[in-house]
Amino acid sequence: MEPLEIYNRAKEKFSDRILEIVDKKPDPWMVVDPTALVEVCQYLKDDATTAFDCLSNESGVDYKDRIEVVYHLFSYQHRHQAVLKVKLPRENPSVATLENVWKSANWMEREIYDLLGVNFEGHSDLRRLLMPEDWIGHPLRKDFVEPQEYHGISTVRESPIIRPKP
Repeated sequence: MEPLEIYNRAKEKFSDRILEIVDKKPDPWMVVDPTALVEVCQYLKDDATTAFDCLSNESGVDYKDRIEVVYHLFSYQHRHQAVLKVKLPRENPSVATLENVWKSANWMEREIYDLLGVNFEGHSDLRRLLMPEDWIGHPLRKDFVEPQEYHGISTVRESPIIRPKP
């Protein structure tokens, strides 16, 4: 099944909770109302015609006016894929966890939380994954200002001197 067929099926079922369908190559996507995300994803997983049994990737993107969480779904049975997005406010971005739909969401959501500050409501263990637990801020945010030092260790990276070969 082609992505647009999948998105149109979801639009028929969820009407105004599918906010946008974008037909851009190479990966068309649909934008889902954040309050309907779990319900839409559970449907896409359980419906026999879509059967999305795999959340292959989940990532976050920081734009000037919003944070987006992007979900890449795959069906091993049907060998098709889909891309879903939710748009969240920059201030206190929050959306429900998908770890009860796909277990693979657990670590991917922890990474997005750690690096972009998105709160995944209902997550079983939402804590830092890559940065130290006492790190202040979220380093992939456009407004992040890196401290000059961390526990007395300089965070300044100096470029190595590159000398031409004789």
